[in-house]
Amino acid sequence: MLYETDTFLEPYKSIIDSRNRNIKFRLRSLSDVKGSLSHKINNHLYYGLHVTEDGNWIFREYAPNATKVFMIGDFNSWKKNTAWELHPIGNGDWELKITKHFLVHGQYYKLYIEWPGGGGERLPSYVRRVVQDENTKVFSAQVWNPSPYKWQNANPAKVENPLIYECHIGMSGEEEKVASFDEFRTNVLPRVKKLGYNTLQIMALQEHPYYGSFGYQVSNFFALSSRFGTPEEFKHLVDEAHKMGISVIMDIVHSHAVDNEAEGLGMFDGREDLYFHYGEAGRHPAWGSRCFDYGKNETVCFLLSNLKFWMEEYHLDGFRFDGVTSMLYWDHGLGTDFGNYELYFNSNVNEGAVSYLALANHLIHEINPSSITIAEDVSGMAGLAAPFEQGGIGFDFRMSMGVADHWIKWIKERDDWQWSTGEMWYELTRKREDEKTISYAECHDQAMVGDKTIIFRLLDSLMYTDMNTESQSIAIDRGIALHKMIRLLTIATAGNGYLTFMGNEFGHPEWIDFPREGNGWSYKYARRQWSLVDSPFLRYQHLNNWDARMIDLFRKEEILSDAPVKLWDKEDDHVMVIERKGYVFAFNFHPTESFVGYGFPVEEGEYVNVLDSDAKEFGGFSRVDDSVVHRTVDGQLKLYIPSRTVTVLKKIA
Repeated sequence: MLYETDTFLEPYKSIIDSRNRNIKFRLRSLSDVKGSLSHKINNHLYYGLHVTEDGNWIFREYAPNATKVFMIGDFNSWKKNTAWELHPIGNGDWELKITKHFLVHGQYYKLYIEWPGGGGERLPSYVRRVVQDENTKVFSAQVWNPSPYKWQNANPAKVENPLIYECHIGMSGEEEKVASFDEFRTNVLPRVKKLGYNTLQIMALQEHPYYGSFGYQVSNFFALSSRFGTPEEFKHLVDEAHKMGISVIMDIVHSHAVDNEAEGLGMFDGREDLYFHYGEAGRHPAWGSRCFDYGKNETVCFLLSNLKFWMEEYHLDGFRFDGVTSMLYWDHGLGTDFGNYELYFNSNVNEGAVSYLALANHLIHEINPSSITIAEDVSGMAGLAAPFEQGGIGFDFRMSMGVADHWIKWIKERDDWQWSTGEMWYELTRKREDEKTISYAECHDQAMVGDKTIIFRLLDSLMYTDMNTESQSIAIDRGIALHKMIRLLTIATAGNGYLTFMGNEFGHPEWIDFPREGNGWSYKYARRQWSLVDSPFLRYQHLNNWDARMIDLFRKEEILSDAPVKLWDKEDDHVMVIERKGYVFAFNFHPTESFVGYGFPVEEGEYVNVLDSDAKEFGGFSRVDDSVVHRTVDGQLKLYIPSRTVTVLKKIA
């Protein structure tokens, strides 16, 4: 158990044991007689609109507070009609059987739900296809029954060390518009493959009314966002990624739901607490959204079924759970400095959410043992990414969210002379030994308007004027050098995986700002300018080359499968040397000093350079002779290490 390997958890032994028993109880109560959770969780196959074996249709909805429920749509001129009235069948369920000829693929429909004292139009809670009218901006459900997609490729083998390319479909194109699944598959997926990433993490797949929410204000949990294309087009994208050996995971939002009533689950059947908490507890004070009640079986089954649906319908390889901190604590972690263990085991912890997340991990791995789950949590709750058998919640990985914050602090608040190699090592490797983690120098958060990417912080306005290959800018040289070193140090010290956000690998300029009233509904900053990295006249290519070689090395040599070891750290020299799985990483962060014959201890033998940030292809000055075979002398390796460079060496004898 957790408290047996971490003695600081010993005072919370009874709470950890009680939490574990509670999860086991909920697991037994929701599983079938054979103990299988995945066989029992099938809400998505029961509720919603389905074709029956005889070719007719059946529609079911859960609305326990409703007094009447109607289907309205193209087929009945959007009028309430007794022929389209659902019938109560017990336990809050409503049902309507429809002859095959009355519904056809592509028709639009909604529900009209009446309840004591009121009524209104609603989208079905398990709807799988929602489309927005371009003129009225109104969302409607759509009958979707095309020819079944024929999958060509199996899911890849389990990814032990994810190298994640985080992306957003809509902003993945260069044109000022919403890009499509097909455009991403054709234009971006080959880039991901060429860079060497083994995992694609896709944001904003669940339907969301406001495009600018980045997909985090979900209205329809089972509906793939139609603004990017059709379900079949998304399946083709996933299928093609699998053909390339790339696993596909989605950013799943189960931490909250959009407050909208016409599009979402808000006041669905006239009750505010159908799936959510009642009153203040049911409303997120910072996000203006609805908070799920994870203590309700109706809610838990809805969300678990949602996970199973995405895995089975779209052959996904796992999930990155968004907003886990908000789920885990009644105060959503707002304003809390998680500085001690007591905060993980007091009355502020939402034990219903804890058990739900454990059930979710159990279900996902039962459906596909090779799937991966990642938790986005800033609180550092002990046990979040530890196995359930050890008293944990069962995530495979957790995000090392503090790493990006430290890079921002070092770049923003200190000049180059104040960068501490000792502090870097401490902060970048400070992780729980019993949990696997994924590090990143920056993700989409740092690219949002109001913040700055690393390249923007390093270059500022010079990125607009001095990124041509003929520039003689010391500031540009510094920025490019540090951009490369920051990324390599981040992955070299990562726990078990690494992540970058689409375009940041080559230093995409500017920020992300989705169309909104404040910018005149412009798409100018909600896109990726691939022409910059493709241009032979600009220096973005050098950063892209570096990222590709870096990722290729770590993937092929499985470097993240071993832990990093610090061999040398001298603050005055700004030099740090790391060894990982037989590779030696020599970093010189000194702003001005290049060291000749710089010695540090390594295993006796001969070494060759395998990666040099100062190479021309990476925008450097080729000051290092990469053909030299380096031999140890008296247990030391002596190198020429230019200022602001990193050299990676491999022992060959």
